[in-house]
Amino acid sequence: MSDLETNKKNVVAFYDLLINKKDFESASKYMADHYIQHNPRAADGHDGLRAHIEHLKKDLPGVRSEIKKVIAEGDYVVLHVHSRRTPERQLAIIEIFRLEDGKIAEHWDVVQEIPDTSLHPNGMF
Repeated sequence: MSDLETNKKNVVAFYDLLINKKDFESASKYMADHYIQHNPRAADGHDGLRAHIEHLKKDLPGVRSEIKKVIAEGDYVVLHVHSRRTPERQLAIIEIFRLEDGKIAEHWDVVQEIPDTSLHPNGMF
């Protein structure tokens, strides 16, 4: 398997463990020791991400995310995600991960609400 395919596989496994299963301990094996967080709603490092997942477990236990696309180039993997926070609140998310030596070292995300109506029939995904 190429490095790109391995990186994609590792990021998808990490994301599912973290977001859908809310299992930080299992997901953390995919993280570099010096994990850098760019999401302003989560603190930096392993402890910051652990706390963010604990918040999801407590306040949004039903959150589920479906990965629609996986794109890899160099040391980066990008996910296009459909997140279902509640039946009423759904999000389109772009997740960007930078890997070092096969481990997730850095994360950014861009989040967009999915509206009830659209000016076109193309959808968000």
